[in-house]
Formats: sequence, structure tokens, C-alpha cells
Amino acid sequence: MTDKIKLEYFLKKAKITKREFAEKLGISLQGLYNKLNNITEFKQAEITTTCELLHLSNRERDEIFLQQM
Repeated sequence: MTDKIKLEYFLKKAKITKREFAEKLGISLQGLYNKLNNITEFKQAEITTTCELLHLSNRERDEIFLQQM
């Protein structure tokens, strides 16, 4: 389960729009919204790209992408 609020925080901090983020991930904007709203899951390659784009530490990555219900 993805922590949408934390991911949006890091996007704002990096000054990357959701549209730009979706393009960098190679998905549509609707696809990104589905992932942010936990309708679909982020793939491993998308998480790796996200970490590189946002310069996330392992702890930050885990806080965003490994949330328990």
C-alpha cells in the first residue's frame, strides 16, 4: 500500500508535477492516479525510478511503498 501523502510531499519538494512524474515513469496520468489511490500497485522498476528521481533514502522508500493496512 502506497502512502500517497508522503509521496506527494517528496514530489512537491522536488518540484515535479504529477504529469511530469507519470511521464518519467512511462505511464499515463490516470495510471499514476490509480497507483496513488492504491487501485493498482507500483511496479519494482517504477519504485526504483521514483527513488532516483526524488533521491529517496531506503527508509523513505519503505515508508512510502511498504505501508501496512
